[in-house]
Parts: sequence; C-alpha cells; structure tokens
Amino acid sequence: MRGTTSPNPPVGCAIVGPGGELIASAGTHPAGGPHAEAAALAVAGERARGATAVVTLEPCNHTGRTGPCAEALARAGVAEVVYLAADPNPVAAGGAEYLRGRGVAVRHLAAPVAALEPWLAAVRLGRPAVTWKYAATADGFTAAADGTSQWITGPVARERVHRDRARRDAIIVGTGTAIADNPSLTARRPDGSPYPTQPRRVVIGSRPVPPGNLAELGYEQYPDPQTALRELWDTGARDVLVEGGAELARSFLEADLVDFVQAYTAPAFLGAGRGVLAGAVAGTIADARRFAPARVELVGEDVLFEMRRKA
Repeated sequence: MRGTTSPNPPVGCAIVGPGGELIASAGTHPAGGPHAEAAALAVAGERARGATAVVTLEPCNHTGRTGPCAEALARAGVAEVVYLAADPNPVAAGGAEYLRGRGVAVRHLAAPVAALEPWLAAVRLGRPAVTWKYAATADGFTAAADGTSQWITGPVARERVHRDRARRDAIIVGTGTAIADNPSLTARRPDGSPYPTQPRRVVIGSRPVPPGNLAELGYEQYPDPQTALRELWDTGARDVLVEGGAELARSFLEADLVDFVQAYTAPAFLGAGRGVLAGAVAGTIADARRFAPARVELVGEDVLFEMRRKA
C-alpha cells in the first residue's frame, strides 16, 4: 500500500466485531480510489453495524475525489471509531468531531504509525518528506581509497533497501552518482525481478547524464534540491529517498531539508576513502546537525540506525 497512495496517506482500517473478531480490513487505494475506511466497509457490509473501526489516521471529513470517510462510517452504523494519528491537514481534519456529533464513540490512542510518518511530516512541512539513506563502514567511509563501494553492506541489508525503495514516491541522486555509477534506481527482489510499484527516478544537478540505465528507464532532472522538492510536491510526491552521493547529501543537510536518516553501518574498517559527506556542514561540535534517535535494528550482519528530525 505505501508507495501507491500519494498524495493521499497510506492508511489502514480494520472493522472489528463486538467479540473482537476481525470482520474486514483494507488499505487506501491509489489516488482516486476508495480510502481505507470505505474499502473496509465495502467488505464488511451489514456486519459493520455495531462494530468498531480501527483506523491508523483520523477519518477524513471532506469531499475530494471520494466522499468523506467519517460520513461513510456513521452511515454504516459503526458503534465506535478508534484512530491512532490525528489528521494534520486542515482541509480534511474534523472527522472525529463529526462522528461524535452523530453518536459514534470515538477514541484517539495517539500511537505512532511508522508508515504514516513521512506523510505526516510532508503535510506539516508543505514539501515531500526527505529520508537520507547511506551505507558506510564502522569508521564512516562509503567507498574505499580506490573508489570501490560494492558491497559495503551484506545481502540482507540490500534486500531491505530494495523493499524500502518500492514504498517511496521517488529516489534522488546527484549527477555525480548518476554518471559514475550508472544506477537503475529500481526496486528489485533478490531474484532480480522488479517490485510491482516503482519510485520515480530523480537526478539533481546541471551536468548531462550519458546514455545508460537512467536514460533507458526515464528520469527527471532538476538543478537543485529546492526545485526538485517543489516540483515533486506539485506532482503528488510526499515521501522521497535521497541515496547519493556525498555532495548531494551535504546540499540537503546544509539546506535543512533532511527529515529522516537511515544509516546502514557495516562491521568493517577502511581507514581512508570517501566519507559520507563531501565536506563539513558544521565548523564546531556545538553546531553539529543532530537528529533524534528513532530505532536500531540488526539487519543481517549490518546495523541500521534510524533517526528523525528533532521536534
């Protein structure tokens, strides 16, 4: 579901019976299709009457390409709605109040929903949420002194990266990476077959990209991060991944455009080589760009350290 719904959020909904039994569940369809609540109600039918709807995001209260989800839940006769995240979009918010006004019990559990975090950040910021992903050795190098970089991390980490790519609206690289590595920027299974959903491929910089994987698959090119994010937002992207290289990462950090970080660290040491960033982004430790730790995960033999922008 995530990676197919933008500009709408990747919402999930479950309809639960009075005895706790699962009646139906669904996720939001691609833009223009039914939202999660409407899709779940369609499966539940009359069994939704008197049931509880558990939704990851507050049901919307506006009419766009589809009708209001709050109205659909009330009309279906659900007895209670439980939602995890409040809707920060002023155009769509107010579903909880609408439901209460029609006699539906409403509970807000205020629980974090990982799949929604980029969309929530994007709505708050008015631009796509940016996740910077990199892989480095334990001493902070993304390539050896001779330029070799494949593979720093192991197959389990690489498989996870490709699954993550399939959930993003776009992958962004700089012209240096596009020219030097000739990447495909696709989301592939371990056997090489493509995932059914693919991100948009974006290159930032003014240098022309020679014929190769990107040219064959199609890509978008913009002169700088700000222009790229503005154009991506206007065309529906809400969740983008910055993958390379070191100069591009530095540009995003200097412009304060990084919202989440995925730092894959391999238990290996090089002692010299290419660093994560192409130059300093702070002149003193007091000015270091700091993020809030979110999660640490062992991925095969590598470690994934996830961070998010400090509140």
